[in-house]
Amino acid sequence: MSSPTATLGDRALFPTLAARSYLAHCSISPLSAPVHAAMVGYADSYARLGVGALGGWLEQRAGLRGQLAALIGARAEDIGLIANTTTGVTDIAFGIDWRPGDRVVLFDGEFPANVTPWQQAAATFRLEIVRLPLAGFGLPGQEHDGLAGLRATLAAGPVRLVAVSAVQFQTGLAMPIAAIAALCKEAGAELFVDAIQALGVVPIDVSVGIDYLTCGSHKWLMGTDGCALLYVAPHRAAALVPRLGGWLSHEDPVGFLTGASPLRYDRPLRARADVFEGGAPNGAGLAALGAGVTLLHGLGVASVFAHVQRWHDAIEPELVRRGFMSLRSPDPSRRSGILSLRTPVDAQALVRALGARGVVVSAPENHLRIAPSWPNALEEVPHVLDAIDSALRESGGDSSAS
Repeated sequence: MSSPTATLGDRALFPTLAARSYLAHCSISPLSAPVHAAMVGYADSYARLGVGALGGWLEQRAGLRGQLAALIGARAEDIGLIANTTTGVTDIAFGIDWRPGDRVVLFDGEFPANVTPWQQAAATFRLEIVRLPLAGFGLPGQEHDGLAGLRATLAAGPVRLVAVSAVQFQTGLAMPIAAIAALCKEAGAELFVDAIQALGVVPIDVSVGIDYLTCGSHKWLMGTDGCALLYVAPHRAAALVPRLGGWLSHEDPVGFLTGASPLRYDRPLRARADVFEGGAPNGAGLAALGAGVTLLHGLGVASVFAHVQRWHDAIEPELVRRGFMSLRSPDPSRRSGILSLRTPVDAQALVRALGARGVVVSAPENHLRIAPSWPNALEEVPHVLDAIDSALRESGGDSSAS
């Protein structure tokens, strides 16, 4: 039997999805039927076979590394399979051979997952945190040059690492990763990228100069929570100090279980991203991720991105006419899967009112986020606008443009 395939604008693979318009892929994507079936298949195999199921799923994980690597232009051996985005940030934050006084550049407005681990590392290893504003990187009405600010910071003194999200979670701003990577290379700084709001909807290629990248599976990769990928560039892997390694971090960690090699505690730790796979993984989550990524590969991330931009193009001007302020960048290269807006009414109340009308969105810090993905049809836009008009009337807001 052939595997199910995805079609842009067709939610046939989501037969039980309750929402009429699900626009919160930037928060948690619903499970497609193939993803759900993969998780059930994982559970069924262990129910039937117990340890006998392990070999097949080890093969699945090996294939998954290749699938994930292909999404970012990497090699399978440069991919680690870990628990979540935060784990990936923490692994690197506590895995670099820091020197006291090393400077780490962070950006204001980042999601805390890409801030807290660096703060903890700074306190542990006596690092200096430097914060830069996001102003000037492509949001509407900003004249400041964000890259010039980063260049000046890099020139002001040695910087060990720059940590940035590929897409900013509040505004949907896609950061100029290639340009940032070029500045880092010129200054001798390493670049860490949190890709959870990008990978699966915004094309990413680590060959532009990304040293480390992590991404959880429950958003645009259309998997489930509890698993993620970690990429480490080959030239950085050997210098890592995996302070948080576990028993599976060693070379040939399981040979003693099969009699292939004796039990030893002095085997070297792997000098690859999978050194951070210290213990048994979330097998069901990895099965789900494999199914989600298979669908993505069938579509192509560039095609998903183009589809989502058509969706945003259709709804953005209508929302502006209704009194919303769009934060979508006027620069197409700075756009993402998220259309973020400031609302004429309380954003959280609007989220609730839209949910009651079958439209699921999100609003962190009162930025209304509309985030469709490949299953969302353009034909949903009129229904979403009708729901917004109804919600605005209910709240006393202006819906006269409808």
